[in-house]
Amino acid sequence: MIATMHRPTRSVMQEIPVIELVQPMPGFPDLARFALVQVDDAGVLCSLTSLDQPGLRFLVVPPAAFFPDYTPEVEEAVLSELGSESVDDLVVLCVLTAGESLATTTANLAAPVVVDTANHRAVQVVLDDPALSVATPLIA
Repeated sequence: MIATMHRPTRSVMQEIPVIELVQPMPGFPDLARFALVQVDDAGVLCSLTSLDQPGLRFLVVPPAAFFPDYTPEVEEAVLSELGSESVDDLVVLCVLTAGESLATTTANLAAPVVVDTANHRAVQVVLDDPALSVATPLIA
């Protein structure tokens, strides 16, 4: 079974002091604890800041702000691994690769981070969709 991630109906960019990754992010096998920290006043740009490795952070955005048609499908097993009780508790975030400006910044749509805001657990999901890119321009 697959769950489709839709646009959230409430503010998704609440700061979460500690998020536990149920699986490490690729390339960072020893890092499991992050904080979701709001970076801008609008609450769109946030960072996943490592609590295990000072100075390491990933810039993230909710995809709806830039990719309104993006509705990734996540396997039910992923939701079970998160311990999620409701799809309404889930927030999808895209990891950015910062460019010199917004025009050269890209988003990874092929591997979003799914955060359960109820239990503060998360996972980066590698989607099986060849149409999704790891470097989609943030603005067209």
